[in-house]
Amino acid sequence: QVQLVESGGGLVQAGGSLRLSCAASGRTSNSYHMGWFRQAPGKEREFVAAISLSGSNTNYADSAKGRFTISRDNAKNTVYLQMNSLKPEDTAVYRCAAMLSVFRPTLGLPYWGQGTQVTVSS
Repeated sequence: QVQLVESGGGLVQAGGSLRLSCAASGRTSNSYHMGWFRQAPGKEREFVAAISLSGSNTNYADSAKGRFTISRDNAKNTVYLQMNSLKPEDTAVYRCAAMLSVFRPTLGLPYWGQGTQVTVSS
């Protein structure tokens, strides 16, 4: 199985930046594309960004394009989400997930992390 642990969340003022990390472990932890989702209070979970196994392909939600960058370091078995120009509406619990398709990120999501809270103040 795959275990995913997020870190890097916290409180930040609007316009600031955070970098989230997702550390993967387990026997098949290098076998999946990876992505980030978020869920704000009172809202449905939404896709944020995804990256392929090699890092050569990425996919972003419209809300993330131009502000967020997903990357991975396979030597460290870690996926990152660099978030810049943060807005209060970015406030949410951010979770990383293993996925079967970068461009259809909700198609298969066999593993999830527990999440890290991002709070953006105005």
